[in-house]
Amino acid sequence: MTLFRSLDERHPLNGRLAMGVEYDGSGYCGWQRLKHSPSVQGAVEAALSKVAAGQPITLHSSGRTDSGVHATRQIVHFDPPVPRSEKAWVFGANANLPRDVAVRWVKPVSDDFHSRFKALARRYRYVILNQPSRPVLERANATWCRDPLDADAMHRAAQALVGEHDFSSFRAAGCQSKTPWRHLHFIEVHRHGPLVVIDVQGNAFLHHMIRNIVGALVTVGRGERGDDYLSELMALKNRALGDVTAPACGLHFVDSVYDECWGLPREPLGPNLLAFLGEWTGERALPDCPMVEFRRGRPVAEGA
Repeated sequence: MTLFRSLDERHPLNGRLAMGVEYDGSGYCGWQRLKHSPSVQGAVEAALSKVAAGQPITLHSSGRTDSGVHATRQIVHFDPPVPRSEKAWVFGANANLPRDVAVRWVKPVSDDFHSRFKALARRYRYVILNQPSRPVLERANATWCRDPLDADAMHRAAQALVGEHDFSSFRAAGCQSKTPWRHLHFIEVHRHGPLVVIDVQGNAFLHHMIRNIVGALVTVGRGERGDDYLSELMALKNRALGDVTAPACGLHFVDSVYDECWGLPREPLGPNLLAFLGEWTGERALPDCPMVEFRRGRPVAEGA
């Protein structure tokens, strides 16, 4: 696996394109375009429009991110109004983007590809800097906790969330999802020196769901509640009885998982300060569940 390859500049790309986008969400209201605040979607669309000689471009993303949340592998797709080479789309977009947003790659896909509806899973990493003094170099991409955290206890408590559950106790009051049910594929908590990393993957997530889970896990890590705390909160099905919402700055959207048939580029999971973990995208096995089979185009058994 290599990070370096040359970009084609001779052959214009026609038809639907998939694209990987990385961004620091500190200065944005989130991914989704809004009229009243700056968004990552708006910035990328404006940059791509300049590459397309001023013609408008609409992006469709694999998922939304909240205000202040970062992404290292946001997958989007669009139907370009004009043909441009791979190098022109990547270099041209980046030349017109602010320093906190970058296009990583672009790839032709068939017209039935959809970044949202073909995604099999989404993966996030929440990074906590656990030390007595406040962070300096990591202040924009990690959450600081000055109290000692028991990462092993946090991991044990988190296992109650794995599987398909009603996550009402962990959804924001303004969540627009029609259902609180989500399937959590895995959630792991590990310590790496002063870093406590919460790694979580699921079919999709509710508004503030991960940040609300992290808030409860930190309470466990401080020793204020036991291993069954997350299980107790989930059984309440009431966000008003839940724990605090963790800050946005520690949350990173690190992967959208697709079937291999789409041939999307594989990349090391971010953020880069966790590169020592050495895991590349797509290495985890997905659960055997109806949604994954359906989006892979395979028959789903009746009653599943």
